[in-house]
Amino acid sequence: MADTTQTRLDTRFAELAARNEKAFVAFVTAGDPDRETSQAILAGLPEAGADVIEIGMPFTDPMADGPAIQVASQRALKAGQTVVGTLDMVRAFRADNDTTPIVLMGYYNPIYHYGPEKFVAEAKQAGVDGLIIVDLPAEEDEELCLPALRGGLNFIRLATPTTDDKRLPSILTNTSGFLYYVSIAGITGSAAPEQNAVASNVARIKGQTELPVVVGFGIRTPEQAHDIASIADGAVVGSVLVETIADNLDADGKAQPDCIKNVLLLASQLASGVKK
Repeated sequence: MADTTQTRLDTRFAELAARNEKAFVAFVTAGDPDRETSQAILAGLPEAGADVIEIGMPFTDPMADGPAIQVASQRALKAGQTVVGTLDMVRAFRADNDTTPIVLMGYYNPIYHYGPEKFVAEAKQAGVDGLIIVDLPAEEDEELCLPALRGGLNFIRLATPTTDDKRLPSILTNTSGFLYYVSIAGITGSAAPEQNAVASNVARIKGQTELPVVVGFGIRTPEQAHDIASIADGAVVGSVLVETIADNLDADGKAQPDCIKNVLLLASQLASGVKK
């Protein structure tokens, strides 16, 4: 069923494991605050230390996302970002970088309207490696998960603090690339993860899968990134990067001259925390 070729995600996590390093996964919203600025941030993230880039596909009703990422989606949509535009951004990124894995995170509605098979084919062709589709449970694998696997994309699922041992096997079925553990019960950026609780849940999950387990939601500082990476295979940071974009906009919502530099500086500090 699945394309068995090694993906960039498989390669990257194997490389990190061989060096006994953890992954820094950086999240940004495609097209925020505009296409040109967003493209420049994307291009600079690998050099800033991002091992994997998670790109949010803007959506009008992003239910798992906190205020910072919701507003980022609104900025991107207002600037004209579309599904096609997001795939074009990946294509442009791939012109200069063929090794850093890219994961698209989003919701099923825009993909359903685009056409799932068409979306998978075009995403693969553009250079996407994996998908995180927040509102598609394991029971709906026929909708997108199985087409994605057949098309050679990793399908990455979320586990949460409420995912018990009875539910976990169905979440792990057909999951590939890595498992994303949501460290808090709630939306992105809303609270800090509790270290001991995360550690015990990550250990429990790793008892049932050989997939890398990366942890996201609520990680805002290099110190938090370090603490989380020390008990998992990597840390995902998004809201604070997106907030840095917002902090570097003028009164008209246009990127100020230091916007790109400041976002990438923070990314490098977070990456150092993960690698420390």
